Order: sequence, then C-alpha cells, then structure tokens
Amino acid sequence: MPERAVEPITEAITEAITEAITEAIAEAIALSGIGKEFPLRRGHAVRALDGFDLTVEHGEFVAILGPSGCGKSTVLRLVAGLEAPTEGEVRVEGRGPAELIREHRLGVAFQEHALLPWASARANVALPFKVAGRQVDRARVDALLHLVGLEGFADARPRQLSGGMRQRVAIARALALNPDVLLLDEPFGALDAVTRRRMNLELARIWMAQRITTLLVTHDVDEAVLLADRVVVMTGRPGRVRHVQRVDLPRPRGTEVTREPAFHALVDQLTGLLDEAEPAGTAA
Repeated sequence: MPERAVEPITEAITEAITEAITEAIAEAIALSGIGKEFPLRRGHAVRALDGFDLTVEHGEFVAILGPSGCGKSTVLRLVAGLEAPTEGEVRVEGRGPAELIREHRLGVAFQEHALLPWASARANVALPFKVAGRQVDRARVDALLHLVGLEGFADARPRQLSGGMRQRVAIARALALNPDVLLLDEPFGALDAVTRRRMNLELARIWMAQRITTLLVTHDVDEAVLLADRVVVMTGRPGRVRHVQRVDLPRPRGTEVTREPAFHALVDQLTGLLDEAEPAGTAA
C-alpha cells in the first residue's frame, strides 16, 4: 500500500484513540448497568440497585437524594470499593476502585467521624500518612486544620470538640493525601439543624478551595442544592436514577443563596419528586 494511503488511516486511528482517552479522563466516576443484591437466609436476596447508571466529571460535586432504603449509601460504598457490584462496572479515574484504594487516592467521610479518641485533632488528620507508610507532611496537616477552621484546636482530643468540629477533623483527614475523589455519606446527619446548616456552608467553602471531585449522599434537599453542581434523585428500592437536576446557582454559595427564589424553586421541585408517587415501572 502506498505510504500516502497509510497516513490517513494512521491519523484516523490516532484521533480515535485520543478521543477515547479524553472521554475516559472526563469521567472521574462511572457506574454502568449496576445491579447489587444482598443475600438473605434460605437462598433469598434483596435487590438494592438495578440498572443504575451515573457519571461524575472531574471537579464536579454531585449529590444523591432518594427515599430511605433506596440504595444511596450502597452506591457510595461501591465507589469506595467497600462493596462489589452483582452486575455492571464501577470505574474511578478509569480504573477499579481497588487500585485507587491501594494508592490512597480516595477520601471518605461517613456520618460517624470514627476519630481516634485518644489522639489529637492534628494526629487524627495525620493518620492517613501513617496508614499509607508515608512520612507525615506536617505542613499539609496544619494547612488542612487551617482550611477547616481548627488551627486553634490542633491539640484537642475528640471529646473536647463539638460535633461539628469533629466532622471538620474527619473531612480534613479525608483530604490529607490529596485524593482524586471525595466520598461523603451523610457527614452531618447526626448534627442538630443549626450546626448542620453551618457545616454545609463550611463544606461549600472548603470545596471551593479544593475543587475536588465529590459525591455526597444526603437526605437533606437544601443541603444537596446548596452544595452540588448536579443532584441525582433515586427511585425506591431497587434503586435507579429517576431524575438528574443541574444546579445553575452561582458560586461561591453562602447564606445569601439560600434566600434566592431560584434556590427555593429547586428545593421545591426536588422535594416534590421525593414526595410524589413514582411513575409505573420505575420501582419493583
């Protein structure tokens, strides 16, 4: 074959490969055709997720809403590599979650802060370095304590901190190793309404400073709209994606945003979706 005939083919292949790589890189998190069953007694099983699809772009903040028992936390656990899907595929940064876990590229904060009660706030934030077998980056630890507003409480033990402060330490710890993805499972669910509102504003500020890909599971519609770029509403069990709502409110978002008519319109719309009956065929 003449050389000039080969060149266009080679260029076409190169462009196709480049396009495929670019598309893969654009998705920080990708769940495709996910089904998840949990075994029960006597050979029975409960199906938590069915045909669940979701992608999250790099630097995007996505919140998941849905009725209790719909599988929201299961989605997060799949991305965190704490569960394996029965069907489908989970990819994080184009790889399986286990690879990122080994490289300490996933940061996770749950409703229970799980801080070491005998260790100071500084020591708790430094813990991921020790678990990863790395030298503690003291400058990074101090910078994170400053980021979450706890530089004056670095030597305090968890029992000496309020609930909101303990959750700030947990978030700082999740960010310690500069993870590619931050996973939050109802991190403020155990807090009172006033503290939770303050923590939402703090998280919005922290996220603006870090711009890390974030997936949040929450029951709080206001929290989802305040924090997220997109809100995913799930069906009842088995969980599927029922609706995806883009939140086009300007950032940074503070208390003034929560007083805007556009904010309340989105909250009302999403609350209505959660309250109304699901269309026939969307849930088992």
